[in-house]
Amino acid sequence: MKQIHQQDSALSNLEFLDRHAQPGRIGLAGGTAFIDRSIRKMQRSLQPDIGASLWSHAFICSGRRIDGQHWLLESDLEFHRKQIRLGVQENRASKYADAHEYPNLAILDFSLNAEQTRLVLTEGLDLLAGLARYSLREIVGTLFALQRPALRARENLLAREGSLYCSALVQHCYARAGVEFAPGISVKNTTPQDIAATPVAHDAYVLVRENAI
Repeated sequence: MKQIHQQDSALSNLEFLDRHAQPGRIGLAGGTAFIDRSIRKMQRSLQPDIGASLWSHAFICSGRRIDGQHWLLESDLEFHRKQIRLGVQENRASKYADAHEYPNLAILDFSLNAEQTRLVLTEGLDLLAGLARYSLREIVGTLFALQRPALRARENLLAREGSLYCSALVQHCYARAGVEFAPGISVKNTTPQDIAATPVAHDAYVLVRENAI
């Protein structure tokens, strides 16, 4: 059973994450940048009202560190001056502090036990150490499958070895704990909306400021 706990929109993103980003939990973000809006729109076929999804990105919370900061595991595109990071990475949760860039946030708690949490985080760290890449090619393959739902159960048509985009990473790691968000959907065709709409019992802490694009 899914329990939704709607949070006060006056809460800052950092306050929200500080309250709910416990190790092993899943985070969802809905961004306003061009690529985020594109990803949200491409999931419209998964919405009951055919509207754009609230969510463009998914990550796994890895806990508070010695620096006092919450950290997370994710597969993402990071562009900085003289530096580009494409793939699995670990970042401070403060990356999602700006409410204008990320008006929508959610933390999903599947009540994992200690061993399940260890398995999920260990798998994520193994992918981090193995330099697993982020694949725009696989995003295109998922978009193709969204337009032809019969393909969603099959392996991503543009799958690459050693590559996982954000929500595929989350599903891959959670599979180690025996959790399948969207039965019948291939790991590399899993979207942030599939995770948000999963029938698997969980508590969802949701901070939404932008319902439509």
